[in-house]
Amino acid sequence: MRIAPAGTDSVSLALADQTGQPVADVESLALRAVTAEQPADGALRDALFRLDWAGLALDAAAEAADGWALLGGEDGYAAAALRRAGVGFDVYAGLDGAGAAARAPRVLVVPVEGAGEASAERVGELVGRVLGLLRDWQSDERFAGTRLLLLTSGAVVPRSGEAVHDLAAAAVWGLVRSAQAENPGRIVLADGPHPSHSSIDLGWDLLPAAVATDEPQLALRGGEFLVPRLARARASEALAVPGGERAWRLDVRGRGTLENLALVPAPEADAPLAAGQVRIGVRAAGLNFRDVMLSLGLYPGEFVLGGEGAGVVLETGAGVTSLKPGDRVMGIFDGAFGPVAVADARSVHRVPKGWTFAQAAAVPIVFMTAYYGLVDLARARRGERVLIHAAAGGVGMAAVQLARHLGLEVYGTASPGKWDTLRAAGLDGERLANSRTLDFEGAFLEATGGRGVDIVLDSLAREFVDASLRLLPGGGRFLEMGKTDIRVPSEVAEAHPGVEYRAFDLVDAGPERIGEMLAALVELFESGDLSPLPVTTWDVRQAKDAFRYVSQAKHTGKVVLTVPAGFDPDGTVLVTGGTGTLGGLLARHLVRRYGVRNLLLTSRSGPAAAGAAELTAELAGLGARAAVVACDVADSGALTELLAGIPAEHPLTAVVHTAGVLDDGILGSLTGERLERVLRPKTAAALALHERTRDLDLSAFVLFSSAAGVFGNPGQANYAAANASLDALALHRRALGLPAVSLAWGMWEEASTMTAHLAGGEGPRPGRGGSGALGSEEGLALFDAAFADGAAVLVPARLDLRAVSGSAGPVPPLLRGLVRPAGRRAAAAVRLPGGVSPAERLAGLTPVARERELLEIVRENTAVVFGHANADTVDVAKPFKALGIDSLTALELRNRVTAATGLRLPPTLVFDYPTPAALAERLVEEFAVAAAGAVDGTRAGAAAGEPAGPAAVLADIDRLEAAIGSVDAAGEAAVGARLRELLAAWNGRTAAAAPDAAPADIESATAEDIFDLLDGELGTL
Repeated sequence: MRIAPAGTDSVSLALADQTGQPVADVESLALRAVTAEQPADGALRDALFRLDWAGLALDAAAEAADGWALLGGEDGYAAAALRRAGVGFDVYAGLDGAGAAARAPRVLVVPVEGAGEASAERVGELVGRVLGLLRDWQSDERFAGTRLLLLTSGAVVPRSGEAVHDLAAAAVWGLVRSAQAENPGRIVLADGPHPSHSSIDLGWDLLPAAVATDEPQLALRGGEFLVPRLARARASEALAVPGGERAWRLDVRGRGTLENLALVPAPEADAPLAAGQVRIGVRAAGLNFRDVMLSLGLYPGEFVLGGEGAGVVLETGAGVTSLKPGDRVMGIFDGAFGPVAVADARSVHRVPKGWTFAQAAAVPIVFMTAYYGLVDLARARRGERVLIHAAAGGVGMAAVQLARHLGLEVYGTASPGKWDTLRAAGLDGERLANSRTLDFEGAFLEATGGRGVDIVLDSLAREFVDASLRLLPGGGRFLEMGKTDIRVPSEVAEAHPGVEYRAFDLVDAGPERIGEMLAALVELFESGDLSPLPVTTWDVRQAKDAFRYVSQAKHTGKVVLTVPAGFDPDGTVLVTGGTGTLGGLLARHLVRRYGVRNLLLTSRSGPAAAGAAELTAELAGLGARAAVVACDVADSGALTELLAGIPAEHPLTAVVHTAGVLDDGILGSLTGERLERVLRPKTAAALALHERTRDLDLSAFVLFSSAAGVFGNPGQANYAAANASLDALALHRRALGLPAVSLAWGMWEEASTMTAHLAGGEGPRPGRGGSGALGSEEGLALFDAAFADGAAVLVPARLDLRAVSGSAGPVPPLLRGLVRPAGRRAAAAVRLPGGVSPAERLAGLTPVARERELLEIVRENTAVVFGHANADTVDVAKPFKALGIDSLTALELRNRVTAATGLRLPPTLVFDYPTPAALAERLVEEFAVAAAGAVDGTRAGAAAGEPAGPAAVLADIDRLEAAIGSVDAAGEAAVGARLRELLAAWNGRTAAAAPDAAPADIESATAEDIFDLLDGELGTL
């Protein structure tokens, strides 16, 4: 690369490959002034990461499945998985039996399952058991040629909307990652779907091929094996909270695509209250299909997203006597996707005791819609038959419960993948049918002896409505909840005598009746007659992912968005390890940056810890009161006593768990005692904090984890297990709707009592990927960035990716999403619009480049719409139908492709061209027609004596490119020499041009594009 001055405030760049051939010329590169946001963005780019999961391309027939064996019995999850995989296997009770076999197994499968609810004892028992097995296997020469496959279920979260089902097994993942580092290529971790997952039977035939790859960690979901990849946590991917605003809400800036979702100021939520109103500090809000439809522009008129939620009463208006500040409430109110909202006091009710805010936010709309429809409008009577469409959705599941309570005979439809959910709700085989086909009509007529049903609760459209109306042969009540196919009641009555048709909305009931229904429902919940629905949660800053998940109908039950509350200056923040180096740094930062005024700092030594008195004095000087207490937080009794001592006027509102202990050693040297010494202050303490605070209104629950649990450092298997359990706990709490973030820190420059003896520190050690240490200011800035991001688990670490890209060996699998092998990239790869429309930009490319670009546009937008980690995971030959396409996702993909290409495309585009490859070919054809006309015009001008335009030249180059392919070996030298002469002449011409003649595609490139260009040529920096 050659850099030279180009004017007073810019430089020129000339890039060449290793042979000296030119790759790119940038005639003028100027740097913009730094904005206030950019330093944080730079820190995110270089030192804040997340764990993504990418698809793994496999051929089921590529690997022979012989020589496999299983430890344990022939029953259980692992044995069933091997049978689904078509693998023949021997069974041994333990390692001794496998070692005594005439021939050692080629692959030895070890089931890893934690029993029951997560507890420190169960985590320690399972991790200790696996540690013992690994030690014995590693030291036994009979297994020198045997690979271990440790199989878990629901221990990791490779896809949005999932939860950790086995926290003890999640800790084992950390342990085994370190064991893999000490035994390269000999151990594989694989996680299958939880038994409740609809795709439990899919994809196991690929297991032998997956194990045969060089991927050490695998997860099977939806019939596809996924592999973990570290990725940069881009600030732009999380919705930014408006700075300096107490009240804000989720809105959409331009309908048609979910990419337009944004958090915007909401001053109306802070306006003076009218009589009968209450102001609510929202903690969670229910996400409904209506919100998605509104965002995609499928509902007319003005609207406010978020119609239900749960939180704490902040203020009451005149005349409100039923509620007071501090009450935990749930109900119906607009603008719920934000920290502050205003509600009619009649439309909210106190939250039942023991419920989380997420559970409460999932109740109002779905249960009241079902109640209003069945009780008020349908006037349902015991013994009547009711058909509930989409019975596994939110309203559907609520209606099934309520209908059974009312004594109705319930029939339901849902996609087959959700039938197990409905079977668990009491629907047997003949009362259950597919919502994607019309077969339900015949099935339910047969099941009822031709009598059909008395009530239909509908949310479908078109021919499905017609079929449902025919299921009321003797008349009845047809209640339409959807808004996509509303019929005229009189016309329905004429075509179907005796049928009362009504399309309804919950708001039709009015606030008085809404309050009465909500009160009646709370009584049914408290009596045990009804149960809260299963809930899937997202942070509101991750709303794009949540809306897309709902649009694809992937969920059962209800999706809820949790709302960050931040640190409360009047509350108390508990910091474990608070007198340590990191604890002290953070305590000061919480006071300076977040205005915290009450701190409870715990450690093993308490006030006797070195520097404790100086720390409390310094915090007092900053305006904060800090109490330092000696407490073993892992001791449940001691923790209960500690929390009881927090003054009521400053209740506990946040927890930051920084405590930890190191006891490093290679796998063979670790004992149960050394494992327990590390697990207790990390895992046991974190679980105790979770159990003792889960019913409190916490605004933050921050876990200081370590990158060791993600990377699996050699010599730190016990520490990796402890930290992996913290990451899993954060995911578990999020699934419950509770606040949590786990930060898997790399090494800090400032030595602590834990790390002072380390030469390398946490994270990937030198020689294994390379890591640097974080300075205190950088670390605290990353804390802020992570806290604002909204993700449950993040990795703040200084990675030396240059060392990885420049090493002779292969890139570690975990880093393959960050480090690309250095490879030649054409200068034309940097192409973004600069004052030209997308259509003009694409039209200006050569046909070959345009075809490549259009395929990439389709892949990138398909990845976004279907929630893939990146475009590389999109199989262009795989039908959209197999990806889960529906009308909403098809519409959004059409909208996104239209915006990216400037073409006018039909709404049925994705259905007419059913694969990404076919869709890209259609786009190529559209541009080819326009390009042909442009070329004909330039040729006519050249024939008249006018200079040839670029389109004609590019067309000639395309013909030349095609002709070169037919040159034989004898002519290669002459042709190559002539091409080099032409290129040299062209380079001389462009070098003599003025600076303002720089190619438009480079001038319009962003900093990110320039970095990508350099990455491709020089390796990722």
